[in-house]
Amino acid sequence: MTSLLWILIAVQVAMGVFDTFYHHELTERLAWRPSQRYELQLHSLRNMLYALLFLVLGWLEVHGILAMLIIAVLAAEVVITLMDFVEEDMSRKLPASERINHTLLAINYGAILVLLLPVLTGWAAQPTGVKLAYAGWLSLVAAAAAVGAGLCGLRDYAASRRLSRMVCTPAAGLVEKLPARQTVLVTGATGFIGSRLVAALGGAGHQVIALVRNPAKADMLPPPITLITSLDQLPDDTRIDAIVNLAGEPIGNGLWTDAKRRRIIASRVDMTGDVIALIARLEHKPAVLISGSAIGWYGLWQDQVLTESAKSHACFSHALCEAWESAARPAEAHGVRVVYLRIGLVIGTEGGFITRMLTPFEFGLGGPLGSGRQWMSWIERDDLIRLMAHVMARPEISGPVNATAPIPVTNMKFSEELGRRLGRPALFRIPDALLRRIGGDFAGELLLGGQRVLPNKALSHGFVFRHETLRSAFEAIL
Repeated sequence: MTSLLWILIAVQVAMGVFDTFYHHELTERLAWRPSQRYELQLHSLRNMLYALLFLVLGWLEVHGILAMLIIAVLAAEVVITLMDFVEEDMSRKLPASERINHTLLAINYGAILVLLLPVLTGWAAQPTGVKLAYAGWLSLVAAAAAVGAGLCGLRDYAASRRLSRMVCTPAAGLVEKLPARQTVLVTGATGFIGSRLVAALGGAGHQVIALVRNPAKADMLPPPITLITSLDQLPDDTRIDAIVNLAGEPIGNGLWTDAKRRRIIASRVDMTGDVIALIARLEHKPAVLISGSAIGWYGLWQDQVLTESAKSHACFSHALCEAWESAARPAEAHGVRVVYLRIGLVIGTEGGFITRMLTPFEFGLGGPLGSGRQWMSWIERDDLIRLMAHVMARPEISGPVNATAPIPVTNMKFSEELGRRLGRPALFRIPDALLRRIGGDFAGELLLGGQRVLPNKALSHGFVFRHETLRSAFEAIL
């Protein structure tokens, strides 16, 4: 085979490695998304065929019927790739970088076929047989590529088997507390929390108005829903029973530069201001506005137990949450009940903070952050949706409500429990000083700080958590 062909194969391997580790493992985290089970099965089969091709082409010349079998494998690769493209478009929205990478992979694979098929055709014309064709370091690279592709294939197969055992609770049952048929406006409807809320409301027969900034993402929301891209699209006579305001730029996807802080605050305050303006002009006012907030409102208190009556400590998290809650407060002047949902760390495999931990923990590289003594006040995602419905249905609930499970844990305990559930050690502690040096206030508040928050108001108003303990939550989602 020619040097050009080997170069193209090397480029294909490099792009494939990038796609697997950057997209499939680090950003999209396909191995923990039940919706991607069939995609992983296709990946597994394709990787195993790649391993076979690397071994054969790197070490052997196959003639006759054996060469025809290799041509058949190449054709199967094309079919599997096309099936994979269809499955990806149906089950998830690919980021731009993954689409570009896939396009380059397809073009490069086509070039490989143009150069490789004449060689294989020539081999096929010869009597059936096998001849050793050691090519020095190229054969060694091909063997390494075969081992890597084979391991990825086995990993994808094991992940697809695991996903088949992960049962997703039907969303409709999460909002059974809501009376009759409600019309609910949801901002942040395509997010980790908002998408599950929309699915629950729609599945239970309620009318959902979903505000989305990116209509392409809305394709993944289950019908029936009414999609809008601006609150100005709603007429004054629109009847809305409840508003759930969750929209805002993520706070955990980058360092807190001054520009990032301004965007985080503005995204929440501006959207909440738009919601208040909508309420002001609606002829029929909603009964309740559930406005997103977070336990960061309390600031950093180390081991002190925090309920809704606790005071706050100054920090960026508090400033953000206080600005967000203050922006929602004017709704009270219009006769609307306002609830500030102070949400803890939300646990689920389709998104949220835990998805960043699953891959390192799965490969035995997980462990505590800093001392591990900081508190983590968490809540399982479906319990959060159930709490939202509970708050909507109970007119006596207003003001701040802590959306956290009744039993917070330390970061050390969290790491141990996650490692236990995955059957992996949790020994790789990341030093406090390293995290602070890299992450600054972001690390200090989100990773090394913590709050020991209890949901007193939810419990006193009759809400029953399905997952009070971390072990119960992990058993449900993992």
